[in-house]
Amino acid sequence: MTSQAFQHIIVRYAVGDRIFTEGDLGATMYIVQSGKVRLFRISAEHKRTDAVLEKGDFFGEASVIDGLSRTSSAEAIEDAELVEINATTFDRMIKANIEIAVRMLRKLSLRLRDAERRLDDLGPAPAPLAPAPRVLALGAAAGEGRSAVRLEVEGESMTFPLSDSDSLIGRYDPITDLKPDVDLSSLDLKRTVSRSHARIFRTSEGRFIAEEVGAMNSTLVNGTRLVTGRPHRLADGDRITLGAVKLVFRS
Repeated sequence: MTSQAFQHIIVRYAVGDRIFTEGDLGATMYIVQSGKVRLFRISAEHKRTDAVLEKGDFFGEASVIDGLSRTSSAEAIEDAELVEINATTFDRMIKANIEIAVRMLRKLSLRLRDAERRLDDLGPAPAPLAPAPRVLALGAAAGEGRSAVRLEVEGESMTFPLSDSDSLIGRYDPITDLKPDVDLSSLDLKRTVSRSHARIFRTSEGRFIAEEVGAMNSTLVNGTRLVTGRPHRLADGDRITLGAVKLVFRS
């Protein structure tokens, strides 16, 4: 989310350092460059973890937007390097790059949906179980065979079947509990793939892939880098690279 056109401050925190505390007035937000940060609240003198954030995640944006006090506390659970952005810089970034605003709106929308779901769960009647997330297992289960349309991990036997309409590729997002259709979390230990990185969808003309707005690292098809938001038609055997993860499209 950072841009070379704007000055920003890099701040570093050691394990256990408090970044801010619930109730504090704040005028800055943060983007995690490295390490991990925990957002939590104190309930009955115990820490209740709201989210664990890692590279590419942002937090504290509510105080920048509305100027109100912090609604949770934040601390480093690994040595962390953060980009600190004040309200003035934030305003300039949003005006200069609409992709930043789109990514933030998407994240805030998902958080709102999650909050609404939690409120429903607190209703007088027992809340129904949430629909099973569309997280696709690595590899086909014994006896099931392979899906006709799928992504194969290059050089391995792992397979991700693709839905008949639309499949989001990325990593699990602990902030929103969003699980993509093709979850590369276990393959991408260095976190080079964005939470919402790319999407494969079907039209009357075939299968297409498009990089999502806000993807931090590039998406390549047969070595050619995709333009964000511009669909690229796929053919059987195409090699797709997302960050450091290499896949093969099969139809």
